[in-house]
Amino acid sequence: MQLDANSLQLTFAPMSNLRVYNSYVRDKEDFVSLVPGHVGMYVCGPTVSGESHLGHARPYITFDVIFRYLMHLGYKVRYVRNITDAGHFEEEGREAVDKISTKAQIEKMEPMELVQKYTNLFHWAMDQFNCLPPSIEPTATGHIVEQISMIEELIKAGYAYEVNGSVYFDVKKYAKGHDYGKLSGRVIDDLLETTRELEGQEEKKDRADFALWKAAPPEHIMRWKSPWGEGFPGWHIECSAMSTKYLGKQFDIHGGGMDLLFPHHESEIAQSTICNHVPPARYWIHNNMITINGKKMGKSYNNVIKLTEMFSGDHPMLEKAYSPMTIRFFILQTHYRSTLDFSNEALQAAEKGLKRLMEAYEWLKQSEAVGQRSEVGGQKQEDEGLKKKVTTLLNELDDFINDDFNTAKVMANIFELIPVINSLKDKTIAFEALGADTFNLLKDKLKTFIEDILGLKQESAANDDKLKGVMQVLIELRKEARAKKDWATSDKIRNQLAEIGIQLKDEKNGNISWNLTSL
Repeated sequence: MQLDANSLQLTFAPMSNLRVYNSYVRDKEDFVSLVPGHVGMYVCGPTVSGESHLGHARPYITFDVIFRYLMHLGYKVRYVRNITDAGHFEEEGREAVDKISTKAQIEKMEPMELVQKYTNLFHWAMDQFNCLPPSIEPTATGHIVEQISMIEELIKAGYAYEVNGSVYFDVKKYAKGHDYGKLSGRVIDDLLETTRELEGQEEKKDRADFALWKAAPPEHIMRWKSPWGEGFPGWHIECSAMSTKYLGKQFDIHGGGMDLLFPHHESEIAQSTICNHVPPARYWIHNNMITINGKKMGKSYNNVIKLTEMFSGDHPMLEKAYSPMTIRFFILQTHYRSTLDFSNEALQAAEKGLKRLMEAYEWLKQSEAVGQRSEVGGQKQEDEGLKKKVTTLLNELDDFINDDFNTAKVMANIFELIPVINSLKDKTIAFEALGADTFNLLKDKLKTFIEDILGLKQESAANDDKLKGVMQVLIELRKEARAKKDWATSDKIRNQLAEIGIQLKDEKNGNISWNLTSL
């Protein structure tokens, strides 16, 4: 069922007090879904021409939290996140080049082989971050028919034209009757002045026009038949085609990184509005970027850190490896619309903060309110001041997450609760002072926010079995070395494990045991 609500009047009340920052109006608005109880959300997915890097982690973790929270509020959410596996060429480059086709030639792979490789890596990374899978994950190559159909509609409406087998959108004509540039804040005259003279520009009526379909040169691998000859789709048209197919002519939320404001999302609005006679999304949500020393992370700056490098520590800019949950925690400590600057110091601080949080939370989860008693100063009565403090901090969690998904303030409040939890654990605060009702509220609320909404989890449990398996292999290798009197190898295994905090112990019966030590 498509969530198409063009004829609905927004006369019903919102399901919650949620307010979101709408990039289109540059202000916060009450969130009211087009269809009561349902939310349609489209988020621009990765271009799978290479491995995802740290900058890619932020939008998908951000929108995972938004997805989780909307479901927590009781909405049935259809979350569509596409895979760009063809047609993402940069018109700001020297010429329009399909990234997938180019990278496939470099890696000596079939394009779809390359796409599968990097799609698998992307899915693996999202799983490491504990991101929920989207409801639908369409691919550009799987929707060529829909894209061609939309391009034909644009030509028929007089807003697109064909030249030498390529089709372009007439931006200047569209701008005469529509608010072109409203989302990004760009004025069309400024765009014309700042557009560089590029190869192939002579085909266009105007330099501001963007490609909907490109004619494929003879050497181009990925190509499809179209009414205009063999070619491949432009970047912008695919998202319009897929969002329309799965969410209808108009839907609730369109998301992505702020670097997509222009030209991608501005172009989507233009072509979708002409085809569907209504703007595609009511709320446009954009996360800010991750920077390194104040610069955007990107290939052009030579400062890209791949996610596998983050997890392994194998990159010159990294002092050590960082776990997926550390990175997720690091990202959620800052509001999604604020710039987040990478540094080893910041990630190491996040690592310590996450450890402190999860240790307190794990104790809380395993504790039961019923039957707990303390012997702190013989106190037997509830402390109304303490109860009020804890209750206020917990209630504010809802206020903060409803205020444009402010995970930074949510985190801050949770960290104010950690000393209370640790004091209960150490029995420096009597359990009776907090009382069973407040204790259970604390436990339930933190479970909801830490696990269900923020998506944080204890990593050690998931890795225990793997660690045990690896240690068994190393122990067997050490036994073999000792049997061969290869003391150098035997000592090397023991010493290098000790350096990373794992101590081996040779037992009298010939067995070898091990345990984790603190460095």
